[in-house]
Amino acid sequence: MGNREDLLAGARRCLEEKGYLRTTVRDIATASGVSMAAIGYHFGSREALLNQALFAAMEEWAAGSGRLAGEGGTAGERYADTWDRKIRDFGEMRWLWLASVEAFVHAQSSPELLAILAEGQRRNRRTVAAALRGVPPEEVSDEDVRALGSMHIALLSGVMVQTLTDPEQAPDGRELLQGLRSMVELLGS
Repeated sequence: MGNREDLLAGARRCLEEKGYLRTTVRDIATASGVSMAAIGYHFGSREALLNQALFAAMEEWAAGSGRLAGEGGTAGERYADTWDRKIRDFGEMRWLWLASVEAFVHAQSSPELLAILAEGQRRNRRTVAAALRGVPPEEVSDEDVRALGSMHIALLSGVMVQTLTDPEQAPDGRELLQGLRSMVELLGS
């Protein structure tokens, strides 16, 4: 690996061990075995390097979780199974979700990072809506992107926070499915 790749790998290790906000330039340089000056040369700033490492980890996770789980069963069963997998990921990859929350908090004072996160959410709405509909992203209606995609991302964020805060009491996939069905029933009257 070259210095750039070493820095990305070191930044990821730091995100895993220290989180987004507590990672320093010195931490990354030590973890990567590369000089502190190389961070500025290759990425411009500590924040830009951490962002790239965090986004790469998020994309890696999304690539494996962007489709509904399983082949058999009802759509509801596959949806519940998908949630169970995501909830497991929240526990197994706790560092990733904590770092993403820290990045969101930091973005409130970083217009550049906020713009990147907002663009990611816009893309994710379409991707999620497409996965739920079982169609390619370009076939998803704008209405589904705004309604279905936004609702699912809101649910995802809320379940993530519940799982990080109180994993023993966080809902599982079947409970989420039942909650959605109950909500539809309540709203239908």
